[in-house]
Parts: sequence; structure tokens; C-alpha cells
Amino acid sequence: MGIEIRNESGAAIPEASIAAAARFAMDRLGVSPLAELSVLLVSSAAMADLHQRWMDLPGPTDVMAFPMDDVDEGGLLAGGKPDSPSGDPALLGDIVLCPEVAREQAATAGHSALDELHLLTVHGVLHLLGYDHAEAAEEREMFALQERVLDEFRRVDRASRRRIAQRDADTQLLGVVGLDGPGESGPPG
Repeated sequence: MGIEIRNESGAAIPEASIAAAARFAMDRLGVSPLAELSVLLVSSAAMADLHQRWMDLPGPTDVMAFPMDDVDEGGLLAGGKPDSPSGDPALLGDIVLCPEVAREQAATAGHSALDELHLLTVHGVLHLLGYDHAEAAEEREMFALQERVLDEFRRVDRASRRRIAQRDADTQLLGVVGLDGPGESGPPG
């Protein structure tokens, strides 16, 4: 699963964390490991331009999704149709995020800007897979799925951070007692 991230927003963004959220969502939603995704982070001015050009709506928005290959026909879902092409990477599409809008929304929602960017990333992946929220029933389905994926991502991410912190603490302790070097396995001699 290839995920390309380009940050043209001018904001310092932990790109690996955005990629991890996208990869997790794609994995949980059954997207083929051969699928490719592009994530572009842009300024509010650039997002306003895209929003006007593609949606005919003024001002910047938080996320836009541009699907590429047809999800059903392009072999993007793991175990897709038997006649779908296999072995060739398929382009899921592009997600465009606006960190400035995300920061504002995060402040209003009472969580971090990174949490908001994770939410918007998962939201974008869902749009690329054909989910929408134009109708009330669609909105309930999409937002419930979005919340399930985000909750699971947060649990996995917290557990991973705890393991890394514990490993770092163990490594530091081993260094203090002198067991961190290459010669630690044999008696001094």
C-alpha cells in the first residue's frame, strides 16, 4: 500500500502519523495492499481555490477527496471481483487536507489538531471508497464507520506509543547498568 504525502501547507505536520491513519483506515476497510493513495496538505488559500473550482463553494474547507480508479471495478478492495486486474497497483485517489481549517475545527471540538487531521484523513478515505453524507441515512452510516475506525486507530496508536516508550525506558536502563554495548554478552576479559 503506497501512501504519498506532500505538505504544501507551510505548517509543520507529523506526516508519518497522517500516513499511519490512512494506512490503518485502508487496511480496516479492506482496500487492496496494492492500492496507492496521495495526501496533499495545502494552505487555506489553496483549499479555497480548490473548493471553489470543484464544488462551486466559497472559502476553504477541511478535506476534499478525489477518487481515481473505480473501487468496484479496479481491484481496489481486497478479494475484489474475480475479473478485476490483479498484480497492478491501483490508484485509490487523492485526499486534500487543510491544516489551518483543521486547527480551527479542533479548537472548537476540544481536541488536538492532529486528532482532527486523523479524523479528516479517515473521512477522506471513506469518500474515496464511495461513502457520502448527503442523505441522513448515508451520513449515519458513514459517520458511524468513521468513528469505529478512528476509535480502533486511537487504541492501536496508544498501545504502540506505550510499547515504544517502554522499549526506550528499557534501553536507557540497560545503558545505565552498562548492558547496552556490543560486548555485553561475554565476561570481561
